[in-house]
Amino acid sequence: MVNQTVAALEYLAEKERKERSKVMFPTSMKVLGVKAINIKKVVNECWASLQNEAPEKLLQFAKDLVKTRVIECNQVAFLLLWKSKSAMRLIGLKDIEELAQNIDNWVTVDTLSVLISGCVWRENQISDADVLAWLNSENRWWRRTAVVSTVSLNLRSRGGTGDAKRTLLICEKVVNERDDMIVKALSWALRELSKRDKPAVEKFMDSYDLQLAGRVRREVYSKLQTGRKNG
Repeated sequence: MVNQTVAALEYLAEKERKERSKVMFPTSMKVLGVKAINIKKVVNECWASLQNEAPEKLLQFAKDLVKTRVIECNQVAFLLLWKSKSAMRLIGLKDIEELAQNIDNWVTVDTLSVLISGCVWRENQISDADVLAWLNSENRWWRRTAVVSTVSLNLRSRGGTGDAKRTLLICEKVVNERDDMIVKALSWALRELSKRDKPAVEKFMDSYDLQLAGRVRREVYSKLQTGRKNG
């Protein structure tokens, strides 16, 4: 079924999208050039075939898709797992590390973090220590994964109910970061938390104002004051 999924994605590929993707999110993976709306169509087709299978089989299928090193296959894998509550309950640290074997761009990291790692962290299937350990990696993409995983703690559409304690536990570790991928992730994490606990973010910003990158200060203060990322 992996080969069928790749073939379905190849059929929907667009040359213009492929070239644009190379600029938007450079990656060592193969890029087919499939629009998000068409990736979701393939996800739905896969789900129709797999929804009644054992969750272990669905998880293994997702891992097999990741092994193709096709960026769109990674997207399908993560979106497919998100649709299965039973498969999500099986995911632990080793599974995340296997699913994350290709992370080298923000699209793959963010999809994995918001749909998978952040959600299983919220459900205590991985620990705070596990996420903190990602911050110690020399790999910028693992560090971004740690920060973006906080989004699922607070994002209503992904089941988040608000968790200032764990969100800020991660955010305070990267206040001095200047890698653009981490800076953007920190801004996102704080802005998402502000929808749930505005006072906690205001206090955080007041405490770390002088240490934070200009982008973080600009975007988060704008969100706090106007409700928008850019005022």
